[in-house]
Amino acid sequence: MRQEELWDDETARRYDTPGTGMFAPEVLGPTVDRLAVLAGEGRALEFAIGTGRVAVPLAARGVSVTGIELSLPMIGQLRAKADEATIPVVVGDMASAVAPGEYTLVYLVYNTIANLLTQAEQVACFRNAARHLAPGGRFVIELWVPELRRLPSGQQATVWHSEPGYIGLDTYDVLRQHVVSHHFRFDESRQAELFRTPHRYIWPAELDLMAQLAGFELESRHADWTGADFTAESRSHVSVYRIPAPAP
Repeated sequence: MRQEELWDDETARRYDTPGTGMFAPEVLGPTVDRLAVLAGEGRALEFAIGTGRVAVPLAARGVSVTGIELSLPMIGQLRAKADEATIPVVVGDMASAVAPGEYTLVYLVYNTIANLLTQAEQVACFRNAARHLAPGGRFVIELWVPELRRLPSGQQATVWHSEPGYIGLDTYDVLRQHVVSHHFRFDESRQAELFRTPHRYIWPAELDLMAQLAGFELESRHADWTGADFTAESRSHVSVYRIPAPAP
């Protein structure tokens, strides 16, 4: 299934979960805080802006935010929160679409670079970020660490979250470096609802090489948006890459 088909009207209507999940204050607050600092007095560009989960509160902090988004239904949900003058959006693929102007910050949150299903597309995404940045500008990526150590020998799936009414599991294709996330929601009836999203997982070292190919240097890597140390046990990371500024 193509990404524009996956993020359809039904998915867009149900995407926002105010106050819970990735919209919980303890999740969203540190994200916006860190991005506001990194943007400084400059302009920010969000790849795959979606319904504006991050862009809307970031713009409310006084940061000038523009977005790129492939899904028209997701943009429609964003427009219920902010008009085009407040948060302009270019319709297109984050690996190739061009937004007008120059930015001090490009950011890509919540594992979204993995929605690009080939290495070539992911490298193109880095190059597209570099194309938009002023010298010294930063590209920030939030991404999970593949949990292959938890994959039992001879099996292809791991359960990564379980709570009443919800089970999340991933199925891995280690040959193609692909994973499909399965989200099962259910109640007391015998029926369950399934939503699936395909990804290409990326190891941190591979991500760094992609960055180098696009002219970036790794500036920092932390386990989360609060700045916790990144270790071998970290399940995710926030990596900040920078375009080197010209020598004085």
